Amino acid sequence: MTALVRHLPPTHLVRWAARAVVTLFALAAAVQPVRQSPLVTGCALAVTVAAALLIAEGRRGLLAFFVVSGAGVVVLGNGTPSKVGWFGLCVLVGWCALVGTTRATVALWAATVGTLAVEWAVTVGDAGWGAWIAGTTFSAFGCLLARRERDLVKRLRIAQEGLADRVRAEERDRIARELHDVIAHSLTISLLHVSSARLALDEDPVEADRAMREAERLGRQCLTEVRQVVGLLRHDEAGTMAPLPGAAQLSTLVDQFRRAGADVALTTDGDVSVLPNTLGLALYRILQESLTNAARHAPAARTAALLAVTSTGAVLVVDTAGVGGSVVGAGSGLLSMRERAQMLGGTCVAGPVDGGWQVRAELPLRPGTHP
Repeated sequence: MTALVRHLPPTHLVRWAARAVVTLFALAAAVQPVRQSPLVTGCALAVTVAAALLIAEGRRGLLAFFVVSGAGVVVLGNGTPSKVGWFGLCVLVGWCALVGTTRATVALWAATVGTLAVEWAVTVGDAGWGAWIAGTTFSAFGCLLARRERDLVKRLRIAQEGLADRVRAEERDRIARELHDVIAHSLTISLLHVSSARLALDEDPVEADRAMREAERLGRQCLTEVRQVVGLLRHDEAGTMAPLPGAAQLSTLVDQFRRAGADVALTTDGDVSVLPNTLGLALYRILQESLTNAARHAPAARTAALLAVTSTGAVLVVDTAGVGGSVVGAGSGLLSMRERAQMLGGTCVAGPVDGGWQVRAELPLRPGTHP
């Protein structure tokens, strides 16, 4: 029996417990000395119990069953405030507050209080009815408050589930952006090295070997970064968290493109070491995507990057000269750059400027951070 009760849903427990309590109080009122005939008492007891058993969540006419069951209690305890059967009214009103609507609860409470007030008025010299009015009122509004808290908990759980789904989706998007930037950059540079090696294979085997080794190194580096992004490789050989690239690695990034044969220049104005890690990573990825697009869609064009660090944030401008709109590509990289900037409260725009192509990213320092 204990195991059965443990597995019953809470609503079933409330319903069956309330039925049992109403039945017990009705029986207690029936066996006490009564003024009615045994036939009236028996009928009232049967009506009370039958109506209580028919009360269920979602049943149409729920308020009518509560009223009929309450009327049976009134008949059983009529004119005698000392009867414990009046507790049945408190249970019915509280039960209605838990499983019915607020309007139905208020209507049942008003009818119950009115009935008790009439009993008080016709019973001269007996003030016990006031206690039943107070008990019924406490049961009604106490259970309404309990139901409100229960519904609030349900809504909070639904909101938490929705928030968890949103966080998971945002994490998937973040990983997708990181993978796109890492793989696109590494493949572009590797292809440049492979092309250089192919051209130099007959005339300069040493240069061809160097280019192939560099392509191999970039492939391994790409694999390491991919594992880091998806969480498969969390620590380096020393057992510490492997750091993500930041503003301090911008010159290394530009050198990779230069070694692959791209015409790239980087100018820095300000101290990049004071930038927060999140802002430095965004700058690195935006410059990485800009240089990758330039190398992929305009490999012969010159690209100049300027990073200015101020007291309010950082501005990165990447100009690819003389290529017009040919650097635009498929658009997923540009979307990724815009999303990175927007996540930090900044902006990133890209488009043709003076016959070339320009990417301009402005990333502000968040409140509480100072360069």
